[in-house]
Amino acid sequence: MADSMPGKGKVCLAYSGGLDTSCILKWLINQGYEVICFLADCGQEEDFKAAEQKAMKIGAKKVYIEDIKKEFVEEFCWPAIQCNAVYETQYLLGTSLARPPIARAQIRVAQKEGCFAVSHGCTGKGNDQVRFELAFKALQPDIKVIAPWRDPPFLEKFAGGRNSLLEYASQQGIPVTSTKSKPWSMDENLAHCSYEAGILEDPNTTPLIDMWKLTVDPKQAPDEEEHFTVEFTKGIPSKLEYVENGSSKTVTEAVDILTAANAIGRRNGVGRIDIVENRRVGIKSRGCYETPGLTCLHFAHLDLEGLCLDREVRALRDQFVTFNYGKVLYNGDYFSPQREFLHTSIIASQKDVNGSVRCGAYKGNFRILGRSSDSKLYDMEESSMDDIGDFDPSSAGGFIAVEAIRLKKYGNMKKEAGEGLV
Repeated sequence: MADSMPGKGKVCLAYSGGLDTSCILKWLINQGYEVICFLADCGQEEDFKAAEQKAMKIGAKKVYIEDIKKEFVEEFCWPAIQCNAVYETQYLLGTSLARPPIARAQIRVAQKEGCFAVSHGCTGKGNDQVRFELAFKALQPDIKVIAPWRDPPFLEKFAGGRNSLLEYASQQGIPVTSTKSKPWSMDENLAHCSYEAGILEDPNTTPLIDMWKLTVDPKQAPDEEEHFTVEFTKGIPSKLEYVENGSSKTVTEAVDILTAANAIGRRNGVGRIDIVENRRVGIKSRGCYETPGLTCLHFAHLDLEGLCLDREVRALRDQFVTFNYGKVLYNGDYFSPQREFLHTSIIASQKDVNGSVRCGAYKGNFRILGRSSDSKLYDMEESSMDDIGDFDPSSAGGFIAVEAIRLKKYGNMKKEAGEGLV
């Protein structure tokens, strides 16, 4: 447990309606706590009404379903797009991005209801326990945290895993769906869906075709490339133009843009990855992710920066902001001074990243078709190999001579040491 179980009081539980948190809900009630259930709607395809009814039937005092999609996209997904945030070169941080707004919304509910503690169903081996609890402690430093999957009596009670949970559910009258559990765990939000555990724990096991929930199998995707255009304002997606069922469509609201980008990516099989990553707690973990819309927007933004962003600004941003922002998100340090500092740097780097990118999606692939901007950094005449323009080629000789001074000294040093480079 994060904090030893205190006396009776009111607890706000992050509830999903699944087997784990339903058993945790009943467990907390049986321990003498008054439980307020909290569900965050961050764009996942879920029957919230059924989850609410189930929680009330088990014994929750109240159930809050908080719609956080807008803040999730605008405050969390868009800055990640702006700085090209990524973890270990591939993971676009879909789960990591959702944890801070979920934690913040849960604390809001806990404060409204006068809860002395919050609770969650995260395991003791995963990243999410760290992400949620660091957020809780920053948002409300005196909040208590009840983490059943780190509580020895709870662990002993449910040592048999799913079978123990099912037995407890039967004993306590907890409704359980009759569908067979999938041999992996899933977590979904508007940005992505993740898959881990079960058969995926063998890193050499190929995911089953029916595992992927969001995207069509690339081999079954349409045979014609789909074209669309993304417009960016200060590095933030501000408009998406596409064709659907023969009709031209334009969306400009944040949630609508990501939703439309998702639809394009999903029907064309874009955004699947299968990786082994390093968890915050020091364990390697195999994870499969499908991130259709965010993948399209990420690479469209990355391309536009080539047209609009100064070389040295981009280099500094890539070395210090992109890497560290991804690390901050993954490690659960969103509500921290370093994240605030990095965010300020993101805004400063993006003031000139304005323009449009024409994109194509086809059978699991995303590509750039063209880009345009009013940026003054790119001069087509100056870049042309057929037109000298204002550029004086003879100046390049002096530039090369100066750059070569250091390398000539290095070459001579290696030669004298008998370590010729040839």
